[in-house]
Order: sequence, then C-alpha cells, then structure tokens
Amino acid sequence: MSSFLFALPVRGSEGLYMVNGPPSFAESTAFQRDSGKNCKAVAFSKDGSLFAWCNGEKVNIVNITNAELLRSFDLPKTVCLEFSPKNNVLATWQAYTTAKDGTAGVPNLQLHDVKTGKCLKSFIQKKMQNWCPCWADDESICARNVNNEVHFFENNNFNTIANKLHLQKVNDFVLSPGAQPTKVAVYVPGSKGAPSFVRLYQYPNFNGPQSALANKSFFKADKVTMLWNKKATAVLVIASTEVDKTGASYYGEQTLHYIATNGESAVVQLPKNGPIYDVVWNPNSIEFCAVYGFMPAKATVFNLKCDPVFDFGTGPRNAAYYSPHGHILVLAGFGNLRGQMEVWDVKNYKLISKPVASDSTYFAWCPDGEHIVTATCAPRLRVNNGYKIWHYTGSVLHSYEVPSNEEMWQVFWQPFLDGVFPVKAVKYQAVPSELPSAEPKPAQAYRPPALRNKPATSSKLHEDEPPQNMKPPGSSDKPLSKTALKNQRKHEAKKAAKQEAKADANQEPAQSSAPQNAPRSTVPAVTSGDPEVDKKIKNLRKKLKAIEQLKEQAAAGKQLEKNQLEKIQKETALLQELEDLELGL
Repeated sequence: MSSFLFALPVRGSEGLYMVNGPPSFAESTAFQRDSGKNCKAVAFSKDGSLFAWCNGEKVNIVNITNAELLRSFDLPKTVCLEFSPKNNVLATWQAYTTAKDGTAGVPNLQLHDVKTGKCLKSFIQKKMQNWCPCWADDESICARNVNNEVHFFENNNFNTIANKLHLQKVNDFVLSPGAQPTKVAVYVPGSKGAPSFVRLYQYPNFNGPQSALANKSFFKADKVTMLWNKKATAVLVIASTEVDKTGASYYGEQTLHYIATNGESAVVQLPKNGPIYDVVWNPNSIEFCAVYGFMPAKATVFNLKCDPVFDFGTGPRNAAYYSPHGHILVLAGFGNLRGQMEVWDVKNYKLISKPVASDSTYFAWCPDGEHIVTATCAPRLRVNNGYKIWHYTGSVLHSYEVPSNEEMWQVFWQPFLDGVFPVKAVKYQAVPSELPSAEPKPAQAYRPPALRNKPATSSKLHEDEPPQNMKPPGSSDKPLSKTALKNQRKHEAKKAAKQEAKADANQEPAQSSAPQNAPRSTVPAVTSGDPEVDKKIKNLRKKLKAIEQLKEQAAAGKQLEKNQLEKIQKETALLQELEDLELGL
C-alpha cells in the first residue's frame, strides 16, 4: 500500500498541498506542492482515485496513487470542478461573460472526456448555483436544468436530449442515489395563489401528474432543500420562506416534509417553534435527525413514520453529522455558537464525548468513521485559520495553524467508496494523543459589582431539557407481521383481563354478588392499532351498555317493546363478537 493511501488537500494563500491522514499527518511527498496563490478550485473523484485542481493557469488531473499527471486543460479562469461518478467526465465552469457589444458570450460550462482529454460538449450556464449537471451513480443518465425544464442525456451522449421533464417552472431537481431505476425529485414554486409542490418521478415516466410516484404541495416556500436517503426510498423537504410574517424569527420560517416513493407523505411535527437549522439522514436510510427551535435548540431522531425515536433535549447546537457508517452522531454548535460538540453512540443513545472546537467554520467525518476534521477558514473568519484532526472520543490527534499573515481557504478528506472501511465497535475511552486536551478555559460570566462578593447563584435564562428515549419499551422499528400483531393484541387483551380479574378479587364480597352479566365497560380500553377495529369495538360496547339499561328497566317492572326484547336476545352474540375482536381473531 502506498503511503499516499489517505490524504487531506489543504488550499490557501500558502498554495495547495496534501497532508497524509492518520496516523502520520506529515505533508505528502508524492504530491508536489503547488505554491501559487491563485488556486481557485479543487475536486476529488467519487472513489478518491483522481484529483483535479485549477491553479490560475491550467486545470490538472493527477492519479492519486502515484501522483502521475494524467491530463492538463488550458482553462485558467475555471472556478468550479467536478468529476462524474465513474470518473469518465470532468465538468469545468468559469464565470459567464458577454461581449462588449452585447452579443452572447461563449459557452462557459465544459464537459471533458477524462481518458482522451477531448471536449465532449460546451453549454452556456449563466448561474454558478447548480452549475454542474447531475449524473446517476452508474452514469446511465445525466440531467441539467435549462429554462425551467430538466433535460436528460443518456450514456454521456450530450449531443442528443434523450428526455425532457417539463412542468410549469421547475426550479430545482435532485436525482436519487444508488442503482437503477433512477428517480427524480422536482420542485415547482407556487405562483398566483397556487401552492408550491415537490413531485417524485421514476425515469423516464414523466407523462403528467398521474405518472408521479408521489406529490406533496405546501404554501410556505420561497426555496426548498430536497434530501434523498441513501436507499432512494424517501425525500425530506425543508421548505423555507425568506420572511417570517409573524415576526417571530429573523431566519424566516421553515417546515419539514417527508415524501416516500410509495406515495406516502407527511409534515414532520417538530415540538419546538423556531428555525430548522439542519436535517440529516442516517446512512441506514430508516432514521433522520433534525436540529430545530429557538435557542437552546432541540435535536430529535425520527423514524420513517415521522415519529420521534430519541430526543436529545436542548442545547447550544445548529448542526448534525452522522458518521459514514451511521453508528455515531455528532451534534454541534458552529458559526455564531462556541463550537461545542456532543458525540453520541446511535445504537445505545449514550454520550461518548463533548469536545469543543472553537471558531470552527467546517466539520467533516473521515471516511473511516473514526476521525473528524474541524477547520477555521477564510473568508468566513480571517484570523486563527487552521485545522484540527480529532478522534471521535474527544482527543485532538493533530493541529495546524497557518502563520498570522496567511489564510487557509479549504481542507477536506479524500473520499472512498462505501465498504472500503469496515465499521468498528464504538469506543468510550479517549484514545491516547501526544497533544494536550483541547478543553478551553471556562469563561467567567460577567457579574455586576453589587453581586461580586456574594455567593454565586444559578442565573440561567432557561433550563436545558434532558435527553429522553421516545421509543415505547420493547418496540422495534421493523413493522410487525400480521401474525405478530395478532399475538401482540391477544397478549394485551389477556393482560387486561388478568388486571380486571385481580381488581375483581380485591373488591368487597358485597360487590362480588353483582350479576355476572354486568356491563363490560369496566374493561381497560385496549386499542388494536387498527382504527376500523377500534370503531367496531366502541359500537359493540355502546350496544351492550344499551342492553344493560333495558334489562334494568325490565327488572324495575317496565313493559318492554318487541324490538327491545329482540335487542336483549342478541346480548350473547354481541359479547362473543366483542371478545373475538379484542383478541384479534
């Protein structure tokens, strides 16, 4: 194995260079440092085998294993780069400019064949936002948004538009990850009183709304973020308005929606008002975590039914990051918060560590699921630029701060395909490190002069809510089979009957002489889980109660009508039917 197995590119005013990942952290000698100060764009291929960068003169591609220069393109003004998922195409984008006489500018988005260096196609792409075409993971299709419709190309043949998805005005789209068939989530903003909507389609079935897999419409949306889960079975949609008309929030207003490819959709009910800071899918595709609510923010994990599974309580946080294997979750407060992190074991919902990465503007999990990088980068912060590499147990393994007259603009991990790193058991004991602990000195709270010589009292503006498990004991995420459900209902009914028998035994003898066919309304209500069955049980109990009243009237000497006597005769059959329903037969 090459010593250049694992790398972190670092880009800044000191140039572009590679640092070897854990455990060495030394600058890589395989990659020649590019000392120019004009490196605007860098990109790894999805499997981490190729690396491209633009140094203000050329766009270069190297093979990461042996640092061999594979290709060079004469595109000095490139500011964005991206590889297609299978490394066949390199997409480059430079700012669009028109000629002085107002005539249309030259195409500024180029797609290059990585193997031959040939330019496959050039497009005019005015906006930097969503500049890059989107490929399916196997490169069977590629799509881009052109004048509010989505154009699809097949097998990297960019001279023929194979398909078009045309709705009123497609503002954004996202292709599903993973294997075929590829699905497409599209967002159409509302206009003239009509709601906005997100629709899911399966490529290439685009014939009107009836061919959609699912549809969700909503009113409050100026923009949306659409997030597919890894298995491509569902999309989370964060809908945002620029302005909160109630005036409650500076951030505008957000709502969270869930849409599944089987047609199900729901609004995710968040129990605390305020902004939605972050929403992330667990890589297992069956849970997601939302960070939301006015500070101190809440963080909750939900299942695919949008029911809360675990609530982390409240704290100073605005971001969530699952490890690549989904076994660890980091909740963090970056930006205008102090950089506190909470590292949680997801399986047992136990807190592993609480490190603090002050002034961080960037966080990323290493593909090995063990290490983390946090960084302070310009232009977000111009001072104290640098990065730290941590083990998730809270130890700082490596730290670098750039000289005071220099800036760091970017640092990130070399990617690897899923399965390269096996998942390891979660550790709770901090791993050894040669660096001192990164625990910052606790800042002393300001105390007015009048209170300075008096004993300190807790003066928190609000008490933090503690974490709590929202899952009912013994419950499972997997839906129960019909037989298991029936057995569960029988078990519940038997349990309820036992409790009733106990209660009866504890009653006084005077009460035990009551007639045996006393009304059954004393039985604890056992819900079956099926609203239809619950409705029938309720109606049967109602009828039995009415029969009991008729029998009391007859005992008091009242002459009953023929239909009333017929009702009384049905009592045994009704009791049997009720028993069957309650036992789930």
